[in-house]
Amino acid sequence: MTAKIIDGKAIAAQVRQRAKERAFELFEKTGKKVRLAVVMVGDNPASEIYVRNKIKACEEAGIESQSFRLPSDTSEEKIIELVDRLDSDKFTHGILVQLPLPKGIDERKVLERISPQKDVDGFHAVNAGNLMLGNKCLTACTPQGCIELIRSTGAQIEGKNAVVVGRSNIVGKPMAMLLLQNNATVTIAHSKTENLASITSRADILVAAVGKKEFITGAMIKPGAIVIDVGMNRCDGKLYGDVKFDEAERVASFITPVPGGVGPMTIAMLLKNTVTAAENA
Repeated sequence: MTAKIIDGKAIAAQVRQRAKERAFELFEKTGKKVRLAVVMVGDNPASEIYVRNKIKACEEAGIESQSFRLPSDTSEEKIIELVDRLDSDKFTHGILVQLPLPKGIDERKVLERISPQKDVDGFHAVNAGNLMLGNKCLTACTPQGCIELIRSTGAQIEGKNAVVVGRSNIVGKPMAMLLLQNNATVTIAHSKTENLASITSRADILVAAVGKKEFITGAMIKPGAIVIDVGMNRCDGKLYGDVKFDEAERVASFITPVPGGVGPMTIAMLLKNTVTAAENA
């Protein structure tokens, strides 16, 4: 068996096109342009790339973007001041604070200053709580994108055994909640789980979000499983996933590549969330 590659770029292009259409429809109806504010503190090279890609994607989708770049020695008070100002601006529909923030800055404190209605990353405690309760909310972009990738295979999520390897607030936990909402039977595992292979090898849907290069091997995958690799591990100038792709490809039925799998979906879902926030406003 050779797994079919899930083309994240192609699926993301469809999501972005729909976001563009919705942004245009909103402008036609109300004269209101959708606007996203991006705040970046410091000069992290990876963050620079992410921010540049997000701003470019906004432009292509007809979404206005404002970029606020602050030096790395900016105080927490000044960052919060800026976030508060953007939050009170009725023309700004979404606010994204690029992580990580410099050492000494309380990320949670900064993110909590963004109102849930403008929290297009879906990180606010209110949005996380609403996701847990099954209420309508702005949902974390990467897990939301993963669900779309799974659906693109034509396979049903309902009734399937799903395993999420990773327990972060950004991916692992919200991913598990979304799978649960889609009626999967969900297990959350992590790098310290004992006998991990015995758990992952029972998964019809396996989501690897542990942040360790090629942590999941082919022997840990159930034949015919759908494998979603969220990992983005840079080593020796090259990008690796959390899954050992060459081995997994020979066992799985569908698999996402790295790069070109989950990554494009994260930005696409950010655009979708921003348009939703503007429509709700």
